[in-house]
Amino acid sequence: MNRKISTLEKLKTAEAVYVLLSRITNLPYVECDPETYDDQIFLFYSEENARKGADRFLKEKAPLQIIKVEKKSFLMFYTSLYPMGVNCIVVDDGAPMRIAIQLEELVRRVSPDQLPKGQILVENPQFHLTAIYFVQEIRKNPGQEMTEELRSLYEEMLVHFGRGKFLFAADKDQSVLMVRGEGGKEYQLLFTDSHEFQKFDREKKFQARAVDAEKLIGFLPPECDGVVINPVSLKVQLQLAKRNSD
Repeated sequence: MNRKISTLEKLKTAEAVYVLLSRITNLPYVECDPETYDDQIFLFYSEENARKGADRFLKEKAPLQIIKVEKKSFLMFYTSLYPMGVNCIVVDDGAPMRIAIQLEELVRRVSPDQLPKGQILVENPQFHLTAIYFVQEIRKNPGQEMTEELRSLYEEMLVHFGRGKFLFAADKDQSVLMVRGEGGKEYQLLFTDSHEFQKFDREKKFQARAVDAEKLIGFLPPECDGVVINPVSLKVQLQLAKRNSD
């Protein structure tokens, strides 16, 4: 117990920590623990230990990089793990002092019931997490065929998408922001949560608006072919059925 307490304290007071970042998603690399089923990321106190910890994943052809998170950004970083669906932080994986910390033990969040009147919490942790696992795997080997496991993840991702509420970007004229993809197709940008929206809107040019996924078909302009979710990280592209113009 004392070791856990000291770890929790160090995770708050260290000058910096080092995190394994997926080059595929531009997010912390996430793994499901085969024994505890924790959805976990990997954090280290030194860059040297981070490099050693990354070896296991590099052998599995998972493209990674190491990012440094300074103390001033700890709260923002730890809080950003909640909307990703992450529930566990593994500290110094591969070292003798390895320890797993539950995210809720490290940082607690304000309950949605305690938000100021008129504010709503838009997050999709189940969709976000499933999409991370799907993207990490399928883009690791470009051109690979859909395995049964990947197909299951994709179908699960679609189910969570259909149940979600997402953010979209609107300009000052309240026009919906869309991008052009391959073949001239038009896609609306969607965001799973405010963290992902802020990554995109760093210059604060747009306003975030919420929409239920089940209402998207009636909401999208007729020329829109689908959506791109979290364009700065996941870049998940989904085709949507065209709205009947009759």
